[in-house]
Amino acid sequence: MNIVVCMKRVPDTEAKLKIDASGTNIEPSGFDYVPNPYDEYAVEEAVSLKEKVGDSEVIVLTIGPKESVTQMRKFLSMRADRGVLLVADTAAMDSWATAKMLADALKTIEHDIIFFGKQAVDNDNASVGVQVAQMLGLPVVSRIVKFEHTDGKAVCEREIEGARVTVEVSLPAVFTAEKGLNEPRYPKLPDIMKAKKKPIEEREADVPESKVTVLKMEYPPARPPGRIVGEGVEAVPELVKLLKNEAKVI
Repeated sequence: MNIVVCMKRVPDTEAKLKIDASGTNIEPSGFDYVPNPYDEYAVEEAVSLKEKVGDSEVIVLTIGPKESVTQMRKFLSMRADRGVLLVADTAAMDSWATAKMLADALKTIEHDIIFFGKQAVDNDNASVGVQVAQMLGLPVVSRIVKFEHTDGKAVCEREIEGARVTVEVSLPAVFTAEKGLNEPRYPKLPDIMKAKKKPIEEREADVPESKVTVLKMEYPPARPPGRIVGEGVEAVPELVKLLKNEAKVI
């Protein structure tokens, strides 16, 4: 079985980001990059499936600069087998261009199952996995919280508001992983050392023209400082007045 995990490197969620001089993108330096957290659930599910069924290969696929190999090695240390890096400048790419590049690459990689994280935490579009499935003509199940494989099919559970839906899908298919699907493993030292020697194929890739252009980025407005309106029951009338006239919540 051939299992592909599509991952993305993203800024560390603790990083303080700055808008670049163009006003349309994030300044790409001054912080660390990490693997997208939702993609960790995807690779854990892929590796766990490989360990259950045997005779399988887990391939990590990503787009980015050559430095992306650092984040790919993290997933290889979680016992994925090899990586494919599409070397490209992703700064101005929209989700369609990203999906197109991944779909074109996947046409050259044997795949029975394709896993994504449900979304990348840098832009929260949550659309690349679904677009890749459409471009490849494959079924897709998004935001899965349970995955079982049997006889060329997968049975998955996905959460909706107030309930869970169970679906069955024939393979090959695309799945996007939600938090709670599993508990990603911590790589052990021997696996970290082995990951340094696992192959990562670098492919020079043409970036398709994006269909969405960012016109402007702005920082969120500063929050006004808090106010103390008094103490005890004497403050209640003033508090009610502010909640009604300024906050407009009552």
